[in-house]
Amino acid sequence: MRLALIVLVAASAWAQTRYDMLLKGGRVIDPKNNINALMDVAVKDGRIAAVAPNLPASDAAKVLDVSGLIVTPGLVDIHAHVFTSTGIADAWAGDNSVRPDDFSFRTGVTAMADAGSSGWRNFEFFKLTVIDRAKTKIFAFINIAGLGMMTNIVEQHPEDMKPEELARLAKKFPDVVVGVKTAHWESPAWTAVDKALEAGRLMNKPIMVDFGYFKPERPYWQLVTRKLRPGDISTHAFRATVPWIDANGKIFDYFQQARARGVIFDTGHGGGSFAWRNAVPATALGFYPDTISTDLHTDSMNGAMMDMPTTMSKFLAMGMPLNEVILRSTWRPAQVIHHEEEGHLTVGAEANIAAFALNDGKFNFMDSDKGTFPGKQRFQCELTLRAGKVVWDWNARSGVDYRTLGPAYGVRAGESIVLPPQH
Repeated sequence: MRLALIVLVAASAWAQTRYDMLLKGGRVIDPKNNINALMDVAVKDGRIAAVAPNLPASDAAKVLDVSGLIVTPGLVDIHAHVFTSTGIADAWAGDNSVRPDDFSFRTGVTAMADAGSSGWRNFEFFKLTVIDRAKTKIFAFINIAGLGMMTNIVEQHPEDMKPEELARLAKKFPDVVVGVKTAHWESPAWTAVDKALEAGRLMNKPIMVDFGYFKPERPYWQLVTRKLRPGDISTHAFRATVPWIDANGKIFDYFQQARARGVIFDTGHGGGSFAWRNAVPATALGFYPDTISTDLHTDSMNGAMMDMPTTMSKFLAMGMPLNEVILRSTWRPAQVIHHEEEGHLTVGAEANIAAFALNDGKFNFMDSDKGTFPGKQRFQCELTLRAGKVVWDWNARSGVDYRTLGPAYGVRAGESIVLPPQH
C-alpha cells in the first residue's frame, strides 16, 4: 500500500511538470506539418514535446499566454552577413556585418546562413570568432574568393579561387558549411561562376550567386537556364537590373524554365537589391521567391529592408498568402540549405519558436530605391525561443508580477539584504 501511494504521488508530480514550458492559445502555422490552427506548443528539455489543441496548463512548469499571436518555427534567414570580427572598415567581412545575437532573436530568427562573407583563407577564423560563440545557429556559404567579402578588388582574383580548398573545409565542417557563394564579379567572363560551380560539385553542395555586375557577355538568363544546377540559388531575385515582365505583362519565359530546372530564387533584399517594379507583378502572377531573406548588414538593417518581419510583411502586402510567407521564411530555406532539422515544430525537433503579432493598420513599405507600397498588416516579433529558452520577450510573457515574488526576490546567491541603521 505504501509503495502504491509513493508511485501515485510520483506519477502525479510528473504529470504536473510534464512540460518545461507551454505556449498556450496561439495560432500555430507550421507549413512542414501542414498545421494552421489554434494549438498549444509544449517544450521539454529544449525540444518540441507536443503540438495539439487544449494541452492542460497543469502539465507545464511554466505557461506563456500567446493568445492572439501567430506561433511559427524560428525563422531561417539564408542570406545574412555576420563576419564582424575582422575589424575592417566598410567591408561585409568587417564593420558592415552584424553581430548575429544582437539582431536575430528580436526578429524571430533562430538560424542564419552567412552568405559568403568569409572565403577559404579566413573561414576558420570566422568560425572561431563568430559562429562558435553565437547563440544563434549559424551556417555558412564560403566565398569562392579566398578572402571573402573584404573589398570588390579582393573578389576579382581568379588565382585565389581554389575549389579544392572549399571542398576541404566542407569536409572538415560538414555541419556548418552549406555551400559556395560568388558575388560582385566585375569581368564579362564567367570565371567566378564557373569556379563556384566547380567547388559546388566537389563539395556536393549548392552555390549561391549574387551576379554582381550585369554584363551583356554573360546575361542573367543564361545563368539561371544554363549555368546553375538544380538546387543552386540565384539571390537578389527582384533586383532592378533584371526585368521580370515582358511587353505583354507576362513573366519572361526563362524564369519559368529556370524554376522547372530546380533553380532557387532567393529574395536577398539587402540595401540595393529589391525593386517593387519586379516584386509586385511577379507576386501578383504567382511567381513567389523560394526563400524570403534579408541580406542583413548594417546598411540594410537601417534602410528599407530593416529585418525579416518587415521583409515578410512586404510580401504579405503584395498579396502572398500568410501560410506561403511563413513557409518561405522557415521550412523552405531549411530545405534549400539541406538542414531539415530547422524550420519546423515537429515533436522531437529542437524548440526554436517565434511568436508574432500581425498588427492591422495603415503601413507603408519602401524598396531599395525609395519606392513605396502600402500594406494593411505588419509582423512584429513578440517572443522567440532558442532550444527551448526564451531569448526575446517583447511583452514580458515569461515574467511574473514582482509583487508575488516575496521580499527577497532578485537577491543573488551568497548575498543578503542589508538594511540601513534604524534611528
